[in-house]
Amino acid sequence: MTDRALAVVRAGALTTVQDTGRPGHAHLGVPRSGALDAPAAALVNRLVGNPPDAAVLETTLDGCALRPRSAVTVAVGGAPCPVTVDGRPAAWGAPVHVPAGALLEVGTAVTGVRGYVAVSGGIAVEPVLGSRSTDLLSGLGPPPLRNGAVLPLGRPGVPHARVDAAPQPAPPAELVLRVTLGPRDDWCAPAAVRTFTSRAYRVSPASNRIGLRMDGPALTRARTGELPSEGMVLGAVQVPPDGRPVVFLADHPTTGGYPVIGVVRAADLPAAAQARPGTPVRFVAVRHR
Repeated sequence: MTDRALAVVRAGALTTVQDTGRPGHAHLGVPRSGALDAPAAALVNRLVGNPPDAAVLETTLDGCALRPRSAVTVAVGGAPCPVTVDGRPAAWGAPVHVPAGALLEVGTAVTGVRGYVAVSGGIAVEPVLGSRSTDLLSGLGPPPLRNGAVLPLGRPGVPHARVDAAPQPAPPAELVLRVTLGPRDDWCAPAAVRTFTSRAYRVSPASNRIGLRMDGPALTRARTGELPSEGMVLGAVQVPPDGRPVVFLADHPTTGGYPVIGVVRAADLPAAAQARPGTPVRFVAVRHR
């Protein structure tokens, strides 16, 4: 058995393998998936000398614990959290040497939701449709991590970055999402569209990698009929029967039958990945560019 591997000692609440995803397969009913906070995943890869599309681990709230079978360089980013190697404090947001057999502990997020762990060489699980990402909706890719799992690692490439720490944006205290209205905003009452772009919402605890659900004022329909299923895109804001908007994230379905009131700018979605339940949310209407 190769020594280029990583043993999972503690899997955490939800830790998955993610890379840049598998875009281009929506016509087959396959979501794009990939890291929700793509800039954070790319940064930790850069810190350990990996290409930006190398597979990393995406943790959720309570981190994970890992034991490499050979010496590796790791970097932990995304949601700020304590990091230790064999119980000794280690840097967050910077390259860290982990000896063979040592225990890397990625602790509970202090703020934010999702942490990213890059390992020199990348997580080398078998790709599916060109990606190593776990897709919770379709079931493609490796399953979420379990205690005792062993993950193969690739061979390291260029040396890791020579930095003490890399700046990363803080998780949002308030989430401001710029949204282009349409294509089905006419299915909502005019007063509902004004409510959507003027009232405050909060992130619901029911949110996940599929969608960021909102708690707040319900949006009333202008039409009562059924909308035929149509294609869904990343960032689409769907209005389900309860009237509370859902912002589709990386594991979103490729089609849907509820009206889409608008689409969030892609640049605003990484912050959505780090918004904890209860975070205030404002939708700001902007013109399409």
